Parts: sequence; C-alpha cells; structure tokens
Amino acid sequence: MNTRSYNTESISVEEAKAKKEWLLVDAENETLGRLASKVAYLVRGKHKTSFTPHIDCGDNVVIINAEKVRLTGKKMDQKVYTRYTGYPGGQRFATPRELLNKKPEQIITLAVGRMLPKNKLGDKLRTNVFVYAGGTHKHEAQNPKKVDLKTIKERA
Repeated sequence: MNTRSYNTESISVEEAKAKKEWLLVDAENETLGRLASKVAYLVRGKHKTSFTPHIDCGDNVVIINAEKVRLTGKKMDQKVYTRYTGYPGGQRFATPRELLNKKPEQIITLAVGRMLPKNKLGDKLRTNVFVYAGGTHKHEAQNPKKVDLKTIKERA
C-alpha cells in the first residue's frame, strides 16, 4: 500500500523560548474586543506554524495608548466589571468609563486575559502582555516590532 504518513511534530519548551519575539501594538482608536482577540491570538502563538497547544509558544506583546481604546454602542456606561474584595459586602462594580479614568491599562488587561485559557498555561500567558496608558513604554531594549492589527487574520 502506497500511503503517506503525516506526523504532527510538537516543539519543545526550549525551542518555543528561542522563537519568542517582542511585538508592539498601538491601541489608539481600536475597538476593545477586536484588539483583545487579536492580541490573545498573538500571545497564544496561533499565528506560528510551530504552534503547540500545551506550550507557551506565543510572543510578548506591548500595548501602548490604552486610554484611547474605543467601545461601541452604549458599553462605556452600561457594561459592568464586578470584583470582590474578600470581605462581607465587599462586591464592587465599575463601568469602563470609570476604569479608563482610574486605570486605563486594566480594561485591556482584563479583556485579553479573559480570552486566554483559564489554567496554569493561561496564567503564564497573561504575563506576556504589557499594557501602558501613554505612548511610551519601558521595553525599548527588546526592539519590539510594530504590528498592524488590520493585517492579522485569525484562523477559526
């Protein structure tokens, strides 16, 4: 019988670390959900041919201008972020408008983090996202490549 055998090859953790890159994303005038899904796609490593589901093979992503992100519709006032302090009666609520005024980085961090796996791998991947409110960041030494989110095509 003349058949071909296709073997799926997984990369090792060392190979994945060697292939990591630093990417720079500008969040100015980007829609929050679309920005977050594309950043999660890059952080997860799904854009690479060597993608391995159980390994951190994605890139480090630096996001600047977090305070200039957009939300569509009435989400700026109607969406609610809920957290719990750990004390009785300690449930706290905040709208995106309040978060953008106090901690603009947190709104993007929450959106990207919630699009990553909810396990140990997801915890590790969340440390690969760096969000800054202004146009400057402290990762210049890594020479991040500027990425245009409009060119990223996510596979299903």
